[in-house]
Amino acid sequence: MPSAIDKVKIDGIDKKILKFLMADARKPILEIARNIGISGAAIHQRLRKLEKSGLIAGSKFVINPKILGYTTMAYIGIFLDKAMSNPRAVKSLEKIPEVLECHYTTGNWSILIKVLCKDNEHLMYVLNKNIQQIEGVSRTETFISLDQQIDRQIMI
Repeated sequence: MPSAIDKVKIDGIDKKILKFLMADARKPILEIARNIGISGAAIHQRLRKLEKSGLIAGSKFVINPKILGYTTMAYIGIFLDKAMSNPRAVKSLEKIPEVLECHYTTGNWSILIKVLCKDNEHLMYVLNKNIQQIEGVSRTETFISLDQQIDRQIMI
């Protein structure tokens, strides 16, 4: 079965445009056009095509959480008592603002989440008062990230 990327045809110019914008989404289109050697209108047309294809999922500003006092990143494996608890547990996790990501997984855990807290005390509160109180959660396993070493997107 062909993957979604098989349906999207990108050439070298598309790749150059994407690399510029992945490095800095606010880079002016005309500056990219000058660097690549095509018109700004051609860049806009290509970007519309890539957005329509679904390859570009959007652009966003990235907030530095440390400036807001969030310094404790943790990954929490959640054990559920029954597989049928998964959808209810995810709905409950969505209501916890400290939960940044939620993944169904293979292996021992039913769910793996990524949380961001102000400090260890805040993390303990979120674990005890929010996550472990969710119906169906039998126990959790927590891993605190000491320092993120790699942060990147998929290479084009």
